[in-house]
Amino acid sequence: MIPSVRQAYNKRFTETAYHDFLQGMADEAGVAPAFRVAETPVFVPAALTTKLVQACEEIVNVVLRPDFKQLTEAAIPHHLRVPNENDHPHFMVIDFAVTHGNDGEPEPQLIELQGFPTMNAFQQVMAGNYRKHFHIPEQLNNYFNGLDDQQYYDLLREMIIGDHKPSSVILLEVKPQEQKTRIDFYATEKYLGIKPVCITELIQEDNRLFYMCDGEKTRVKRIYNRIIFDDLLRQQEQLGPHVNLFQDLEVEWITHPNWFYRISKFTMPLLHSDYIPKSWYLHQLPVIPADLENYVLKPLFSFAGQGVKIDVTQADIDAIQDPENWILQRRVTYAPIIETPNGKAICEIRMMYIWPDGAARPMLVHNLSRLSKGKMIGVGFNSSDTWVGGSCCFFEY
Repeated sequence: MIPSVRQAYNKRFTETAYHDFLQGMADEAGVAPAFRVAETPVFVPAALTTKLVQACEEIVNVVLRPDFKQLTEAAIPHHLRVPNENDHPHFMVIDFAVTHGNDGEPEPQLIELQGFPTMNAFQQVMAGNYRKHFHIPEQLNNYFNGLDDQQYYDLLREMIIGDHKPSSVILLEVKPQEQKTRIDFYATEKYLGIKPVCITELIQEDNRLFYMCDGEKTRVKRIYNRIIFDDLLRQQEQLGPHVNLFQDLEVEWITHPNWFYRISKFTMPLLHSDYIPKSWYLHQLPVIPADLENYVLKPLFSFAGQGVKIDVTQADIDAIQDPENWILQRRVTYAPIIETPNGKAICEIRMMYIWPDGAARPMLVHNLSRLSKGKMIGVGFNSSDTWVGGSCCFFEY
């Protein structure tokens, strides 16, 4: 999106450099990515950077409302509520489509948000290897708030481990070795020293949790949670015996699971900004828009794009039996804005926040991007294209 930088990058690109880039990430993390990583990062011009940060801070202001918890109580399904919720999420991510504004300039439009961690460790592995294997102008930065590599990992370590021994903290997932995001688990273990653990490996004694670490039963004092509980319930019959995480356990959560639901698609109808498409809870929709083709239907409790209806019809709305669990959102038109050697790509940008205990506001720290040449954005929708997939941004300030 910065024309001079884009043209220079495309001209210098070689398949050899791309192969070395992929191998560099695999060598650093100890495993190759299980999803497609794009041939290019995204170069974000200063005007768009300003708009993205403004949109994010407007959303943060809503999350900081004194009545935010009250407004989002219905977001947490009763059977998925976990005790001992804290005051705020420790991690938050905000996803934007890059579109064209009315003036023709690049503009962000909110797609989704989550009170949940993302690929925090791997994104820096990726960004570092882009810099190592390709020419990235020094004035462009993947970080925010003046962070560098050391400060970023120190912040992650303080956020996730705190005063605990690394062996007392685990990254919890369902079958972590089978997840497409497992490269992030390996990078987290390498840089922070905490192990990825499957829920089936937890041992419960009274209300305390343990796991086997280097042959010794070790107390779990803090969980860096990567489980999406809705997915856990769908898989639990195939998992076999495992600890019930919905009980009062003597453990700290980073981030507490309830925030995954509070800050989610459920939040979107509460948000109002030039960079946020109008959304309604379906059961509170005042009138069905005449131009339904300009809207999308999203289930509140389905993730990774599952169940989203893009070409909405009246029949789709009539068929929904639980409208309280759906939102109708003004459709966002992605701009084919990334020039590649074989056609233009569309782009989504995830802004990544960390919120330490005691901090008045969350802190914007890093980013993630995804490129596509199809209708859907996501690493699972681009298996046959090139210059698409997971990526990261380098921002001009």
